[in-house]
Amino acid sequence: MKIIYLHQYFNTPAMSGGTRSYEMARRLVQMGHEVHMITSWRGDCRTSDWFITNEDGITVHWFPVAYSNSFSDFQRVFAFLKFLIAATRRCWSMSADLVFATSTPLTIAIPGYLISKRLSIPMVFEVRDLWPTLPIAIGSLNNPFLRWLAFKLERFAYFNSGQVIALSDGMKDGVVASGYDSRKIHVIPNSCDLELFSVADDGKASSRFRAENNIPGDAKLIVYCGTFGRINGVDYLVDLASSLDDIPDLYFMAIGEGAEFDDVALLAELRGVLNRNFRLLPSVSKAEMPNILAAADLATSLFIPLKEMEANSANKFFDALAAGLPVLLNYGGWQSKLLVDNDAGLQLDRDIKVAADQLRQVLFDSQKICRWGVNARNVGESQFSRDDLALKLEHVFKEAVNESGH
Repeated sequence: MKIIYLHQYFNTPAMSGGTRSYEMARRLVQMGHEVHMITSWRGDCRTSDWFITNEDGITVHWFPVAYSNSFSDFQRVFAFLKFLIAATRRCWSMSADLVFATSTPLTIAIPGYLISKRLSIPMVFEVRDLWPTLPIAIGSLNNPFLRWLAFKLERFAYFNSGQVIALSDGMKDGVVASGYDSRKIHVIPNSCDLELFSVADDGKASSRFRAENNIPGDAKLIVYCGTFGRINGVDYLVDLASSLDDIPDLYFMAIGEGAEFDDVALLAELRGVLNRNFRLLPSVSKAEMPNILAAADLATSLFIPLKEMEANSANKFFDALAAGLPVLLNYGGWQSKLLVDNDAGLQLDRDIKVAADQLRQVLFDSQKICRWGVNARNVGESQFSRDDLALKLEHVFKEAVNESGH
């Protein structure tokens, strides 16, 4: 098959952020398919026009569109619309057997639909977040007309797709609630890059990372690696560090970027933990993540108290499993149940004092932490292998193409 893969925020391992689309696309290439990734270039660029690179066999079409997590709503909408128009024009004269559009943003469905009609090929749509349910829940989409328009766009995306992929059962339920045929919805969660995190560590890389950040080799290190957005609530980690600052051999580290980064730094400074038992670092590439996680003892996945977020499929969660790290969550849902059922981590209480007491009980139980880590890796291997889930994705594509008669 020749596949047009639409993802506005595609990342390679040399970039920071999730690499699901890269990992899936390169496996599709290895299976013998031709993949054209249509995406945006968000960094500095010498051109204002499209340019092409080859990333492990993926033909990547880049279009410069500035974007930042700190953008205003207007700036975000402008970026979405600019890419929507450019992507549609780019693919208008291409040939393909299938177009695969992955959100966010939800507007990616529009070029997907237009291209599918233009080329008379099926579209498969991937739901990464339940949008607009989430922005409404956090209060960032309050205008009644815009809400109505957003729900119309959501239904438009689903009902113009031959098949829909959801990243969790909770997201599938959200698609079903729209009235879309449940038989055409497939759950393919974020997955574990087992090979990437299986690189043998002789201790040098992780020791060097600790030394560079002034963390003793025998200290316990708890890390957060991800977005510093409003919905992530990384201040929770600062509160934990403050509550547990009486433990001399315990350190917390938050690594990433986003609109709340400076706020987290300020809070840590006000609490007196910044550069004491709390470290703050800018985002790193996916290729650097194995060394960081190898240096850690526990990983975290955090969100603000929001029921709608319990259906999420956070990259950081699966990276921790792949690295054989126990996971600490501060939310419920399917990921929490998975950890508890497999003895691979802990759901922390929302109350910081209670959460601190929970951690005190396990922090220096090395046998338990080791057991959790082994179990985490086993869960990753048995349930979330990227290779296995890529085969499932290929099957969905073939089913969509066969049903369309293309």
